[in-house]
Amino acid sequence: MLEIEVKVKVADLKPFREKLLALGAALEKERHREENTLYDFRTQDLRQKRQALRLRTVRKKTFLTFKGTPQQSRRFKIREELESEVKNAKHFRRILKVLGFIPVFHYIKHRTVLKKGHVTICLDETAAGNFIEFEGEREKIVRLSRLLKISKKEWIKQDYIQILIQAGKAGGGPYSSSFSTPPSPGNSSS
Repeated sequence: MLEIEVKVKVADLKPFREKLLALGAALEKERHREENTLYDFRTQDLRQKRQALRLRTVRKKTFLTFKGTPQQSRRFKIREELESEVKNAKHFRRILKVLGFIPVFHYIKHRTVLKKGHVTICLDETAAGNFIEFEGEREKIVRLSRLLKISKKEWIKQDYIQILIQAGKAGGGPYSSSFSTPPSPGNSSS
């Protein structure tokens, strides 16, 4: 599947949630905690290719996600994304270890998910601040962004790892985030 997304940093998520609901967005998932761990080889092959392998835990469910190298785009983050639910997270972590993967970055965020037509809107609370993430078709993201009075100049293509590192929040803040190898530009996930 092709993932097309942008993020916008906002001071307060509540007015955007209310406006989205007033515009007819449906609440898909109420506020919940997501724990994210990225894996890579010791040689950092994935990071060098700007790819990511993420294990995400939401309540008692765990999902494995592969994110491919971002495609060229001035405004949007566009990349291949493949995801599958993992039935036994403990065993799967052991499988990753046996295959030579090590955890390289860990972060926690709180997320509320809404849907407006073919656009998924995530209201995210992170150690680096609050963000709205739009995912869907480009023209529909543009249209919804306009309705919310968000300028394209405010759009961010970075992933949360880059955002957390730039904000100096890796390893601190109200939501834990850390990395076990030195960060480098182009690290990738969301």
